[in-house]
Amino acid sequence: QGQLVESGGDSVQAGGSLRLSCAASGLPSSTRCMAWFRQAPGKEREGVASFRSDGITDYADAVKGRFTISKDNAKNTLYLQMNSLKPEDTAMYYCATSGNYLCLRRLLWAYYGWGQGTQVTVSS
Repeated sequence: QGQLVESGGDSVQAGGSLRLSCAASGLPSSTRCMAWFRQAPGKEREGVASFRSDGITDYADAVKGRFTISKDNAKNTLYLQMNSLKPEDTAMYYCATSGNYLCLRRLLWAYYGWGQGTQVTVSS
């Protein structure tokens, strides 16, 4: 029943900014976190940032200081503000949800409800 739809991906030059959105619907009340993941061609999917229901956030080392995760509860939408983009940020970006109490860790096995992804391409 639940659905996540990502949007906002684009092609930008290094140093540029993008804001990704993840519109959520039908999420169970047991949801503890929403998070952003990314996957580059030939690479494993990796966690980027997580947002817990109490507002606590966590970031992968590679994006700390550059990305900001936030949530608009009224719109039921998760955001990822991406600044100072680097070519290594190029990937398909996905959002997902977790009911696990360790969800800030962004363990892949604990997340579900993956969206279709939105492509971010950063050129040098």
